Amino acid sequence: MNKMVRANILVKGEVQGVGYRGVVFRIARKLKIAGFVENIRPYDVRIIAEGEKENLESFIEQIKIEEDPISVEELDVTFEEPTGEFEYFEVKRGDITDELGERLDLARGEMIKLHQAQKETIEKQNQTIEILKGVKEDTSTIIEKQDIMIEKQDIMIEKQDTTVEILRGVSADIGVIREDIVEIKDALIIVTGLREEMKELRAKYEILSKDVEEIKGMLKC
Repeated sequence: MNKMVRANILVKGEVQGVGYRGVVFRIARKLKIAGFVENIRPYDVRIIAEGEKENLESFIEQIKIEEDPISVEELDVTFEEPTGEFEYFEVKRGDITDELGERLDLARGEMIKLHQAQKETIEKQNQTIEILKGVKEDTSTIIEKQDIMIEKQDIMIEKQDTTVEILRGVSADIGVIREDIVEIKDALIIVTGLREEMKELRAKYEILSKDVEEIKGMLKC
């Protein structure tokens, strides 16, 4: 079993009217610390705590609170021999007016924190709205660019279709030209044949002319 220890603690800082005693009370209960916590004039808090050494050391560390609105600036700790006079840990309350004022101060502090949190939430919402507006504008720009691209694609498709039609027309013209070339070749063949026949006729005519000249010479004799 750990040795029992008593600590006389003086707490300085923002520790009155901010709910500090309630936090100390909850920590003490968790660590099985006996004693009390009370406000002392003008601004400090006094704690008398008895418990096992290990638990008391943990208690002293945990009551060094720096969490708005509480701000512990200094702990004055004096260790003493335990008396065993306390059965549990309690919060010693002062005058009802002071206690009510402290609770009102605490409530006002919580309201201020809540208001600040609401302001921060509204600011974040406004930032989110601005971001969403930017996203919407970016989306609109992307859609416009997509529409432009689609229009350009349609134009390209129309040009491709026109090119295909032109190529089909050119292909048909080439077919006609090929047929004309075939006909021209056939005509050249015929012409070449006629030339050969003309040569033969000329040769026959020349022979016939010689025969006629010979007959004419014979008749003169």
